[in-house]
Amino acid sequence: MTRSLPSHGGAPLRQVRHTTVPNSIAQRYDDVRQATAALAMPLTDEDCCAQSMPDASPAKWHLAHTTWFFETFVLESYERDFQPFHPAFRVLFNSYYNGLGAQHPRAQRGLLTRPALPQVLAYRMNVDGRMAQLLQERADDATLHALVELGLQHEQQHQELILTDVKHLLSCNPLWPSYEQQQRAAPAAGGGLHPAAMPLAWHRFEGGVVEIGHAGEGFAFDNESPRHRVFLAPYQLASRLVTNGEYLAFIEDGGYQEPAHWLAEGWDWRRTNQLDHPLYWRRAATTANSQPRADGAAAWEEFTLAGACPLAPHRPAVHLSYYEADAYARWAGARLPTEAEWEAAAAGADSTLGHFADSGEWHPRAAQGTPGGGQAPLAQLFGDAWQWTQSSYAAYPGFRIAEGAVGEYNGKFMVNQYVLRGGSCVTPAGHVRASYRNFFPATARWQVSGIRLARDA
Repeated sequence: MTRSLPSHGGAPLRQVRHTTVPNSIAQRYDDVRQATAALAMPLTDEDCCAQSMPDASPAKWHLAHTTWFFETFVLESYERDFQPFHPAFRVLFNSYYNGLGAQHPRAQRGLLTRPALPQVLAYRMNVDGRMAQLLQERADDATLHALVELGLQHEQQHQELILTDVKHLLSCNPLWPSYEQQQRAAPAAGGGLHPAAMPLAWHRFEGGVVEIGHAGEGFAFDNESPRHRVFLAPYQLASRLVTNGEYLAFIEDGGYQEPAHWLAEGWDWRRTNQLDHPLYWRRAATTANSQPRADGAAAWEEFTLAGACPLAPHRPAVHLSYYEADAYARWAGARLPTEAEWEAAAAGADSTLGHFADSGEWHPRAAQGTPGGGQAPLAQLFGDAWQWTQSSYAAYPGFRIAEGAVGEYNGKFMVNQYVLRGGSCVTPAGHVRASYRNFFPATARWQVSGIRLARDA
């Protein structure tokens, strides 16, 4: 059975845009912390402790680590007569901050049956109370508020990770159980009440010298700066994300068996792991009464946070690695965009418009609308699925890592990873912007990652 959390954690998942000013930071802190706790409500104690793979973390660890961030980086520096909630938590829930000392091995987080979940929830309540007092006492401290905002943005990243890590965990169960027993908006199969995606069209961009990076207004992570100029040749972007039906055509054309489509390293990875379809797809059981569909999708089903669902051909294809995204693009006679191309195309678009986690439907939707040419807005720029780019994750010209342990946040990961843009259906609304840079290794599949095609003009 699922568990009831303390009253401070029972608010519905919601997120609105805030500015970091003294009279709003305390309320924003409460909103974000409640949203995290709400994500744990459908889970059993066993769900919260298990770790399905080294890249994922137990929900209990996420609940504790986000609390550790505020205790370690905020309370330890600002609270009078600071005393830690538990001295051992400094090591147990440190993720990767080498400047703060030792960490419990990431791959062994699922072995932390102690502290028990009730103690982790007590830890959250304790730190929340102390933070409320601190923010009341230092209501005009802009430096403190900026640090708290960083912690809240960090926690929103972990809200997304809770959903993707739990999804991977539940997918390892042969029953393919639902995250919520009564899902608010379970994905529907293609056809029927579910509309088809808009036809794919190509939008041309003239390129030239453009500026990318954070423009200086509102919050941004350090890896989004400095803003700088780049030159782009004329290019085109697809009007929407690649759909399940389109990706299925790649599979049925032997895309996973043809090495010409794959990077050499990707081909070795695919062959070593014996992969021939996306992470959460499986071939559906057929019966004598099964009715075939012309698109072939009836032969497949997909695991979602609502459990197993028939593959919807018009929804975006997701949970794809960089290798799979790149192979599909080559097969389709296209390529993946650079991050500069993507950001230049997204400049001026409203990053709050899109399908985000706040809807409670944690699965991408089909793109709707009539595509246009030229500079017409692109569909699904924000939300639905993170979009792989061909850009390696590296520092912008003039980037400098901040001093102290908090400076380890992004800079030290700028190697052997690729940039993704746009957010997904499990990203909190208001968390992303055109300059936001997500990054994962080329093999990562458990995040909600999809494909937007590009080509030279």
